[in-house]
Amino acid sequence: MTSAELLRSTHPFDTLPAALFALAAAAAVEARFPAGTWLVRAGGEPLRHLHLIQHGSVRLERDGQTLQVLEEGETFGYTSLILGKATLDVVVEEDLVAYLLPAATFARLTEEPRFAGHFAAGLGERLRSSLERPGADAFQADLSGEVARLVRGPPLWAGPDTTVAEAARAMRGARSSAILVRGEPPGILTDRDLRDRVVAEGLPGDTPVGRVATFPLVTAPAGAPVYEAWLSMLDADVHHLPLVRGTEVVGMVDGADVMRSWARGPVAVVQAVERLASREELDGYAARVSEMVAALVAARVDAVAVARLVARANDTLLRPILRWAEADLGPAPVPFAWMAMGSEGRMEQTLLTDQDNALVHAEADAAARGWFQAFAERVNDDLEAAGFPRCPGGYMARAWNGTLAEWSVRLRGWMHERSPQALLDLAIFLDARRVAGRLDADSLQELTAAAAEEPVFLRAMVEGALRFRPPPMLRLRLRGTSSVVDLKKHGLSPIVFLARCYALEVGSRARGTLDRLEAAERAGLLAPNMCGNLSEAFRFLLALRLRIQLRTLAQARPVSNEVALSELTPLERTRLKDAFRAVSGWQDLAANRHQL
Repeated sequence: MTSAELLRSTHPFDTLPAALFALAAAAAVEARFPAGTWLVRAGGEPLRHLHLIQHGSVRLERDGQTLQVLEEGETFGYTSLILGKATLDVVVEEDLVAYLLPAATFARLTEEPRFAGHFAAGLGERLRSSLERPGADAFQADLSGEVARLVRGPPLWAGPDTTVAEAARAMRGARSSAILVRGEPPGILTDRDLRDRVVAEGLPGDTPVGRVATFPLVTAPAGAPVYEAWLSMLDADVHHLPLVRGTEVVGMVDGADVMRSWARGPVAVVQAVERLASREELDGYAARVSEMVAALVAARVDAVAVARLVARANDTLLRPILRWAEADLGPAPVPFAWMAMGSEGRMEQTLLTDQDNALVHAEADAAARGWFQAFAERVNDDLEAAGFPRCPGGYMARAWNGTLAEWSVRLRGWMHERSPQALLDLAIFLDARRVAGRLDADSLQELTAAAAEEPVFLRAMVEGALRFRPPPMLRLRLRGTSSVVDLKKHGLSPIVFLARCYALEVGSRARGTLDRLEAAERAGLLAPNMCGNLSEAFRFLLALRLRIQLRTLAQARPVSNEVALSELTPLERTRLKDAFRAVSGWQDLAANRHQL
């Protein structure tokens, strides 16, 4: 491989302007070093070249401990060039062939801001920038553009005393499906409100709109990206979204506007799900979601936002499934709450994964209990037909159901037992989110929150979370079976589980991992820099997992969380090691803090 070929495939050289790239390619000189060579020792003479590895590997060590192994396509030596001193030992592990870039050339290249930023950035910034790089498969839809560009005209307004007949005529004249209602705060009247609250209720045409409008407005900033507008509409379950600049409403978009912006977007998926007529139509749901996720990823939508959009689509799917079950069995005998757990409960779902759900209901007699058992089984079966496999661990409503009182006993039992299985069961329930039903299950969350006041219990939770760890750096190799890593088990789960413990300790009821990290930072348990690094590590790992899963799906292979380092680009390998290092550092601090 020539110096130009290697540089072109190595970030950030691929971002250089043509003249600077030509300068770098001309200055790079090939060098060879046998295994066992000490290229630099900490505190000694610093390196005078940036090294780009073509073949072989080197170990980065501190005080005899291996911190990282670098292989083909990775770089080292920039710390020496930037700081002017050697901070680590660098040892050739396998015969090394590298291109060396002189310090003077490196200094010239750092005059280019993007190039310099790559080497000067902190860990969190490096992870963030690696996700922002546009790829060759960038989708043509600009989902990061301002949602205000979808607005077709100024918003339509009415006073609270305007009659519904006058409002309807104004909406017809403006060809608008909604009208805003002045007030403190302002509200909105939609065509659905006219149908459901006026016509269906037999109200006269002189009814004031203030009586039937919805207050207050759900709004979004006019400068928000399109995909955030999707999230706002899905989160609030609304079909119209007024846009504001400051305190002024400057326009409004509806579901049709958003669908026109992208026919494969989440709003289109949700509306298609809402129109499902029977169980026979469930079979295509998984493929529709996979297509949506693929397009969102290609459009470079933030992976956390993608996960939330998928979770909202799944919430919508549950509505007809529950409706069909009640149509078969009759109405629920007592109030209930259908709970989503795991990644679905945290709204961190990617492609459809195993079911994790539970059913909580009010006190019931034997007949009612039989109804809920049949109800849970039908819903679980329908979810399976839609593409959600059965949970191998059995965390499904057909097994995880009972009254509110029974769930309280169950939770107390897990907290008292503190065995690994009991703590795992409890941890899964800590992510529970009510998706449907009228039963208030907040008392269960209050019960688990109170348990955090017991140091022994909290220590046991942290100990359980620390069983999930990134692989040692020595295992992160391109060759051999040890080069395969599980992005969920080795990366995402360690962050998710420990963030759950920290949120419990500070009394936060947040379910999302990033929200839990921010709660720990606000409480002083996480330094701002560490919180930022962990947040970006989580985003990177989630995005990488999504890309790998979509790639295997496109190749008609089973979707998995495992990936071989040889399947990753040099930049992805380097950033994966960065992410693992951030997680390991946090786990070490947590272990010391709890004397584990």
